[in-house]
Amino acid sequence: MVELYGQTLTRRQLAERAGALSQVAGVRLMTLDDGVERGIRMLEFRTGSGLRFTVMVDRAMDIGDCDYKGLGIAWNSPTGFRNPALHEYEGEGGLAWARSFSGLLVTCGLDHILGPEEVSAAHFNYPGKRTIRHSLHGRVANIPARLVGYGERWVEDRCVLWAEGVVQQAAVFGENLHLVRRVEAEVGGNEIRVTDRVINQGFMPTPHMLFYHINVSYPLLDAGSRYLAPIEDVVWASHAGADLRRQNAGYRTAITPQDEFREQVWQHSMAADASGCVPMAVVNDRLGLGLEIETVKEQLPCAYVWQNYQAGQYALGIEPSTNHVLGENFARDRGEILWLSHGDERSYSVTFRILDGRNALDDAERRVAAVSVSPDEDFPEPSNIFPTLRSAKATQDAERFVEVTSQ
Repeated sequence: MVELYGQTLTRRQLAERAGALSQVAGVRLMTLDDGVERGIRMLEFRTGSGLRFTVMVDRAMDIGDCDYKGLGIAWNSPTGFRNPALHEYEGEGGLAWARSFSGLLVTCGLDHILGPEEVSAAHFNYPGKRTIRHSLHGRVANIPARLVGYGERWVEDRCVLWAEGVVQQAAVFGENLHLVRRVEAEVGGNEIRVTDRVINQGFMPTPHMLFYHINVSYPLLDAGSRYLAPIEDVVWASHAGADLRRQNAGYRTAITPQDEFREQVWQHSMAADASGCVPMAVVNDRLGLGLEIETVKEQLPCAYVWQNYQAGQYALGIEPSTNHVLGENFARDRGEILWLSHGDERSYSVTFRILDGRNALDDAERRVAAVSVSPDEDFPEPSNIFPTLRSAKATQDAERFVEVTSQ
């Protein structure tokens, strides 16, 4: 059944009331045509509940805009949704990624995440490429997708809005990684479901790292907005020590925009519920509005929070990740890089859920608290204890890597 406007309708009953589904909901492909966004293909989803969001086909199928009943959820930065043709990956010492950084979901990877780094390229067995110089957060977010399809699919009396695309990150004498992404939302619903598969289509063992940069802003984010998460340990903070309290921005309560705010990043160790899921949320009690985010701990064992309370760029980023915040060389040294051989793949899923009203906010807070009770203060001291991430699968992949590159 479809829940719309206080009614529960069958497929037939909805068809009787609307000449086309687009009257109340649907997916529409359009192209932006001005400024730095010119030429970007975009899919607009409307569920009919008040949830509207856009999937940026030419920016890795990431989610750009998101609003609910006219209230903004997603961060729109000053860069706009810049056309990837304008992107200079190696520019500004590897920091040019920040000139294309905007939207609710920005995917980081597929072979590198976090800051600019130089790493060994021995695994590609090409004498002209002994090292690779990675830029901030990798390449994938600025690669256009091949759009496989989109539309509406009825399953009995449920209607699913969907889109699927393939993003190929590839180079001769380099990686050949494919991101297969599917985005779904139900008519009448308040959820967005993103499912990803990352596949090595190349024939050399290739490192794989990924995290989701999930960015919210005003009006959901405002002074007093709260971050809810089942935090077992505060692992690390970019501003630890004497600067921990200097900007008066703790881990769980947002402050007003500040002219000279310097970004802060926290890493937390999260607990999972009985099904292995990690629920997190940003809630605005004044508006009765929230966004809940659910990931799978086994897929994304690490979690960061990015606080950018700078005036004109006001944002909070929730960042579930495959690896710790200290970067790729740190992960390589600890044997925690995921190595993908030909045909190997990794699957990921993330659910976005709009929280509408006091009851929904309270329910989300109870769900999070039932998993783990977070630190009861805004400025907990980090432990600097990074849990071991290496799994049996990662060990086998690393052993294959050593064998191949030593021949």
